[in-house]
Amino acid sequence: MENYVNKAVEQFRTILEEQIARQRKMEADKAYTDYKKLDKIIIGVCGGDGIGPIISAESERVLKFILKKEIEAGKVEIRTIEGLTIENRIAHNKAIPDDVLAEIKACNVILKAPTTTLKGGTLESANVAMRRELDLYANVRPVAVPEEDIDWTFFRENTEGEYVLGSRGVEIPDTLAFDFKVTTNEGTKRIARAAFEYAKNNGKTNVAIVTKANIMKKTDGKFSEICHEVAKDYPGIEAEDWYIDIMTANLVNPRMRSKFQVILLPNLYGDIITDEAAQLQGGVGTAGSANLGDVYSMFEAIHGSAPRMIEEGRGMYANPTSMLKASEMLLRHIGFTEYADKLDKALNICTETEKKVTLTGRNDGATCSEFGDYVMETIEKM
Repeated sequence: MENYVNKAVEQFRTILEEQIARQRKMEADKAYTDYKKLDKIIIGVCGGDGIGPIISAESERVLKFILKKEIEAGKVEIRTIEGLTIENRIAHNKAIPDDVLAEIKACNVILKAPTTTLKGGTLESANVAMRRELDLYANVRPVAVPEEDIDWTFFRENTEGEYVLGSRGVEIPDTLAFDFKVTTNEGTKRIARAAFEYAKNNGKTNVAIVTKANIMKKTDGKFSEICHEVAKDYPGIEAEDWYIDIMTANLVNPRMRSKFQVILLPNLYGDIITDEAAQLQGGVGTAGSANLGDVYSMFEAIHGSAPRMIEEGRGMYANPTSMLKASEMLLRHIGFTEYADKLDKALNICTETEKKVTLTGRNDGATCSEFGDYVMETIEKM
């Protein structure tokens, strides 16, 4: 037993030193990408697992249609990045193989399809690894249901919390196991500032800070405290504390939910609650997600790779809406606001108002490609 304890102590020392170094690096790093100053914007498309290659290929096709003039003029390049598959990751025993990561880093912005994360073992999630390697600290997920007066934008801290060391916990056989949760000052400051800047720039007057600080007193307590310090720089924007359990209930409470505007959370709570919010919008298949950093950014669907659809031979009927919403967010982020507005409007027509093509996930509905055709035909008419 003492041997296990000594190993755990040494492991914790290593982790602690690494996290202190990460905090110092965040303090010192001032690099930033200004898309307006780039001669060419390189968009990488990662196919992922399960239905990922199908819906990402459709999104790539729509992006190439929308950006046709810019691609022909050499202002935009779209690259297909292979190798972010579970088979390749297992073969290399790496969440992102080195050659694939090099290809990703050669791009300015990434459109990523769902990837499979294994249960157990030590192979880290590709998402977690990409967020860390590209320092994508802000996960931004908008959810809107206008008829129910819902207009939320979630800012989830993306590189810390329970996920930053999720594969490096300690286990003493037949006795116990525990994992680590990390909250740094600099990591919290930058996600808080991103949320309050968004609120200021978009006419929002309320930021809900969601934690479990009454129980997780050190980590969540620090997160809440720092968010309130940042809030002092934004007069006119109310910063409110909410606990994650009651916030989860309030999002399905019609008398409460319309009051929320910007919702700021640590990593794990944000992961869970944004799926709940997406379900109110129509399901996780309807929601896109932005993962923003100062140098790189990555956009993705928030749902999984749906291996059962592939096993049952239904992959061609996969719904690409979430990836197309992510594409809309990508276009807006890199400065093509007019194209983003057109894609957003087309998706609303195709899924809400006109609905000439219906996706069911089975052969009684349209294929992924047929829906993509419908979206492009709709945009062409604008």
